[in-house]
Amino acid sequence: QVQLVESGGGLVQAGGSLRLSCAASGGTFSSYAWGWFRQAPGKEREFVACISWIGGLTNYADSVKGRFTISRDNAKNTVYLQMNRLKPEDTAVYYCAAGNRYVRPSKVDEYEYWGQGTQVTVSS
Repeated sequence: QVQLVESGGGLVQAGGSLRLSCAASGGTFSSYAWGWFRQAPGKEREFVACISWIGGLTNYADSVKGRFTISRDNAKNTVYLQMNRLKPEDTAVYYCAAGNRYVRPSKVDEYEYWGQGTQVTVSS
């Protein structure tokens, strides 16, 4: 059974950094694209970043471009999201996702597997 487990969330002051991890089990994910999404209270889940399964091609939401970096370790079935210069508006539950139908999926319905989420809170 495929399972994605996020970790690394927490409380940080504005301007600080966090590194999220997402470990996958129950399958081989070297041919999957990975993505990070976030959802703030009362808002829809929104795309943050993705990385392709080959070539390490990335894509970012404009709101995080230049501050966040997505990376992957295929040997460990793990994807990371390094978040720097965090802002209060980055506060949300962050979800990782995996999918193998698109090169750089950026929509919720383009992913097959989802984690349970990890809370990130940025205080001002």
